[in-house]
Amino acid sequence: MRSSLLLPVLVLIVTTRIAAAQPAAAALVGGVVLYEVKAGDTVSSIGARFGVARATLIELNQLSAPDALPIGRSLIIDNTHIAVGHPDVSVTINIAQRLLVYAEHEQVRAYPIAVGRRTWPTPVGAFTVVSKEIDPAWDVPLSIQREMERQGKPVITRMEAGLDNPLGRHWIGLSLPGLGIHGTNAPSSVYAFASHGCIRMHPDDVAQLFERVSVGNSGVLIYQPVIVALIEGRVWIEAHPDEYRREPDAARSVRDAIEREGLSSDVNWVLVDEVLRQRRGGAGDVTIARW
Repeated sequence: MRSSLLLPVLVLIVTTRIAAAQPAAAALVGGVVLYEVKAGDTVSSIGARFGVARATLIELNQLSAPDALPIGRSLIIDNTHIAVGHPDVSVTINIAQRLLVYAEHEQVRAYPIAVGRRTWPTPVGAFTVVSKEIDPAWDVPLSIQREMERQGKPVITRMEAGLDNPLGRHWIGLSLPGLGIHGTNAPSSVYAFASHGCIRMHPDDVAQLFERVSVGNSGVLIYQPVIVALIEGRVWIEAHPDEYRREPDAARSVRDAIEREGLSSDVNWVLVDEVLRQRRGGAGDVTIARW
């Protein structure tokens, strides 16, 4: 791993064009849509699929009984995110954001992911794709075997491919020890801090990524709870909870970054403070209104 990537990336001013001459590039992905509730849907499963926090969905739709969604109800989904891509790599994974960004020919695709829980954090650093496998068997690491034993569960050493396999049908192995991108047999667990360190994706999303990435492709894992982006002349901020508790002072970092780029007169500081206070995980336009 590169030593410069071992520290959390707190705030970064990024611009829209992906180019090797820039430290990073950003684009808005997602948007506001109406979603009709289907049989079996829950607030958690919908949020996992779209990359929206459960609390945000509840608040946005004023759900008084979120555990009893009526079939056919229309929900407002706002999953606007700032997708950050780094030059010279195909895959950028922002752990704090729980978003995987795949960049190809200046096109950006973003997917919600699950990452390591606080007690089992996903590492940061540069990586390459070293393997691809369909219908992988799961050789259970000793550390997870010990966890099974502590929890009083049957200890599994190997699980063959199948519906019960937590890796799903696709495995993309990374050069970081024991780490991979894979599907899941529990799609509702996506967009959470829920794994033993690996990057977990919805089965449909990982199938798409599997077809696009190749062995030898490079990537990077970063931890960036707060993102500031200048996109088409507008200043956007996206703030997430600091699950790994690596962020000393987000407000100061944001202010310093904005001032460093000469954007102080372009932002509404009241909106900036609101985004940082709420940390809803969606991108917000904080550009000052000029009449």
